Amino acid sequence: MVSMKLRIFTEPQQGATYDELLAVAQTAERLGFDAFFRSDHYVRFGSGDPGAGSTDAWTTLAGLARETSTIRLGTLVTPVTFRLPGPLAISVAQVDQMSGGRVELGLGTGWLDVEHTAYGIPFPPIGERFGRFEEQLEIITGLWTTPVGKTFSFEGAHYRLADSPALPKPVQSPKPPIIIGGAGAKRTPRLAARFADEYNLPFHPLDDTAIAFDRVRQACEAEGRESIRFSVAQTVCVGTDDAEIARRAEATGHDLAVLRASGLAGTPAEVVEKIGEFAKLGVERIYLQVLDLSDLDHLELIAAEVLPHV
Repeated sequence: MVSMKLRIFTEPQQGATYDELLAVAQTAERLGFDAFFRSDHYVRFGSGDPGAGSTDAWTTLAGLARETSTIRLGTLVTPVTFRLPGPLAISVAQVDQMSGGRVELGLGTGWLDVEHTAYGIPFPPIGERFGRFEEQLEIITGLWTTPVGKTFSFEGAHYRLADSPALPKPVQSPKPPIIIGGAGAKRTPRLAARFADEYNLPFHPLDDTAIAFDRVRQACEAEGRESIRFSVAQTVCVGTDDAEIARRAEATGHDLAVLRASGLAGTPAEVVEKIGEFAKLGVERIYLQVLDLSDLDHLELIAAEVLPHV
């Protein structure tokens, strides 16, 4: 048996209402999954019916904070282009209060230019986005960790804060966990080593995962840091037999052979075995990307036949 936390990860921009997300989150909580996470996007990937459109990530999590009681909640990941760092720090701290201290913040540079164009959000070049990313990390952690009664100021290339009261404070002390992810070879490992509680690599095979983890370990060593939590995100498609696995893959528009090769697809035993391979690399948490949010039986099967073995 490997030691692993399994987290449910959803992609609501593909077409999901708040009520559908609530059903998934409450089911995941009842079944004993460690966390419910969602992406932070405003438009659908690829073609197809967008349904009612995307929901806002932090509005969703605020609602879920009041309608769940134990499961952890977070984003994978919030783009720095969407929100200014001061208001984002306030929003996350408030949702942390609303949840009783169950929130985690995944933060990234943003990458999908079309959603920025669609909703009038500036989308600067990648170099500037990384500069904003680093400053947002400094600002958000600074605001959260400034002692009550003290003020926080910051002067950077992109943001300036003067005598901020640095309120409200999150419940978690000194701050909610911060997750930084991505396969970047230089800047991402450095920022993860400096700011992140957890480094996440999404949708990569085992060999690439090992290489990325080594880069982050080296960055942590350079930063004088002993350890960091490692996690991955993988698309999940589990069935009791080949027919059920194929049905679930088809329902999400995915090729089963590709899912078997690049994700966590197969029988429960096959999925447990692959999870064990990730565990050997130091992975402590796996975010299971669930694409068919109406298929709650999928969660039931994973909880019954996979979760007890990890």
